Amino acid sequence: MTGNGKQTRNRLSKDVVLLIRGLIIGKVLTLVVIGGVLWWLRPRLFVSNDITSTQNSGVASVASDVSNFQSVTAVPTGTFNYGGSPAWAAIRQLVDAQIQNARPELQLRYVSPDEGIPSSRTGIQMLLDGKIDIAQTSRPLTAAESAIAKQRGIALEQHPVGVDGVAVAVNHSLTVPGLTTEQLRQIYQGTITNWSQVGGPNLPIVPFSRPLEDADTLLFAQSQSSQFESQVQYVPTTTEALRQVSNTPGGIYYASARTIVPQCSVKTLPLGETTDQLIAPYRQPLVQTSECPVARNQVNTAVFESGEYPITYNLFVITKQNQGREQQVGEAYTNLLLSQQGQKAIEQVGFAPVSSENLARQ
Repeated sequence: MTGNGKQTRNRLSKDVVLLIRGLIIGKVLTLVVIGGVLWWLRPRLFVSNDITSTQNSGVASVASDVSNFQSVTAVPTGTFNYGGSPAWAAIRQLVDAQIQNARPELQLRYVSPDEGIPSSRTGIQMLLDGKIDIAQTSRPLTAAESAIAKQRGIALEQHPVGVDGVAVAVNHSLTVPGLTTEQLRQIYQGTITNWSQVGGPNLPIVPFSRPLEDADTLLFAQSQSSQFESQVQYVPTTTEALRQVSNTPGGIYYASARTIVPQCSVKTLPLGETTDQLIAPYRQPLVQTSECPVARNQVNTAVFESGEYPITYNLFVITKQNQGREQQVGEAYTNLLLSQQGQKAIEQVGFAPVSSENLARQ
């Protein structure tokens, strides 16, 4: 009996060892299979998450530690067309040159509209028509543009990448301390018609503006802008408007601060919510007309960034969400501009970074 019991115990011990060994081998094989499946799915999972994040937020996903152009991933290879607002000219000339130098696989080609003058409107129209891959605007999409896109089965996203301010230019000989936003509104709506009404000389005000459908900087809500009075003189380009203001003692015009502030032929006015809180869009001390162009006034991006300046707006990259190369290049370009190097470059050309509090200073 004792020998048989011992044999039985030995047999049971062997069975237990074999069972445990089988369980361990089974678990290892299961982990290997699961690991292989996850490795195979890894690229698909990351792409899916990136696309969902972009569609839900309307802003390309950029990690805060993306410090330079070289760190941006998923940059496509090839030549891509873009265009839109003339307010982007400095970015296209200087920032995009840096991007293409760092990432030569990405080539960006500017395309002018077949008809009309470059503007946010024509840029969005060209994007909808398939003539460009990326649109650059200095205003958000309008309800009408979004409706047209929806009718065509096109999903558009707008990604803010920088901040600009609306600057007001007047004749260099005009003596006036500045304007409140309400006074500016009343000038363009015909309530204020003489500079004496705002602390200036007895001189008729001659307001200039680009055609509202092509205006890249809006003074007020679109519903208010459509109420401009008939005395407003419309000019096709900012260059022509500035020429008119420099030759018209009572002239006034508004446009991107990046465009207005460095000009020698006109004077830039401080703006404010009240007359005792006027904020200049240029850095102090003011460069006098007689000193220009040896020295030029520089945009004070700090007041746009802080919100002190009363009229600011975002610069947007408009992209197609079509899971194709247009979406890929649009999001890559947005990510390049939102990298720390991109935001610093945008600030250097006269715009404020879109979220500087989250970007390291270099």
